[in-house]
Amino acid sequence: MNPAGLDLNATWFVLISVLFAGYAMLDGFDLGVGALHLLTDTDEERRIMLNTIGPVWDGNEVWLVTGGGALFAAFPVAYATVFSGFYLAFVLLLVALIFRAVAIEFRSKQPMRWWRRMWDVGFCCGSLLASFLIGVAIGNIAWGVPLDDSHEFAGSFFTLLNPYALLLGVTTVALFMMHGAIYAVMKTEGALHQRVRGWINNCIVFFIVTYAITTMATLLYVPHMAARVRAHPGLFSVALVNMLAIANIPREMHHGRAFRAFLSSCGAMIALMTLFGLEMFPNLVRSNPDPAHSLTAYNAASSPKTLGIMLVVAAIGLPVVLAYTVSIYWVFRGKARLDRMSY
Repeated sequence: MNPAGLDLNATWFVLISVLFAGYAMLDGFDLGVGALHLLTDTDEERRIMLNTIGPVWDGNEVWLVTGGGALFAAFPVAYATVFSGFYLAFVLLLVALIFRAVAIEFRSKQPMRWWRRMWDVGFCCGSLLASFLIGVAIGNIAWGVPLDDSHEFAGSFFTLLNPYALLLGVTTVALFMMHGAIYAVMKTEGALHQRVRGWINNCIVFFIVTYAITTMATLLYVPHMAARVRAHPGLFSVALVNMLAIANIPREMHHGRAFRAFLSSCGAMIALMTLFGLEMFPNLVRSNPDPAHSLTAYNAASSPKTLGIMLVVAAIGLPVVLAYTVSIYWVFRGKARLDRMSY
């Protein structure tokens, strides 16, 4: 089954990229809110911070689950290699995501200060660790990992802790903190609103510095991640959109337009993921030092019939996920306020 004669392998590469980009954009801000959680002073402020993301954080993670399931079904060889090679790192990521979810639910179950403080620290640390590990995973995919001629991971956990991947981890933390701070400004009011506004400039500076260092490191040490843009100058427009979106964030915040700043932050993340996908294609897992062993959208894919059936299912399911996401954000629009149903 091949609807309209599509290149199904490339189509699924794009669709999975969209799912993971959606996850980064949506769960990115609630991970960022978690990373900033301990900067608040009072129990009430921390409850408000939790309730800015309370109605949406679990729905945001649907994108991660959907992306992982799509990767498993469309590119099972790549899924097997990545999840076996990155096993310990992914277990740590799952622990971080699970622990922060437990912290959100358990924090308000008891009134004791030590109890709430414990879960506050857990929520913040889980958010920071999850953000960092997501960045490290992206850094390793860009840098490349050692694969043998059977496409099996030939390294260890410590192979993944190379300087470039660690730099991507820090950059991702900075990006999510900026994204989360902008979202928190949109959802808060009063004294907390002013306090969060005071964090944004530092978050923007933190991100821009790490992003500039990462860009230089990529051009110097990971040149294949800029090869397609160099070969096709028209693609530089994507990089230009990314730079303009980032530059527009402080401008919009200066004029008090937090929603526009948030849209610019989303646009920058989409442009970054687009550049990443353009430079990676058709590689799913690049082999380093031997690129001949790389897993691509063609040698790691399911059968054309499977990809075709999945595409029909996706055409039905993806609009449902989008509709659910839009409806939740619409229902819970406005400022976060505490009531008897709040965390």
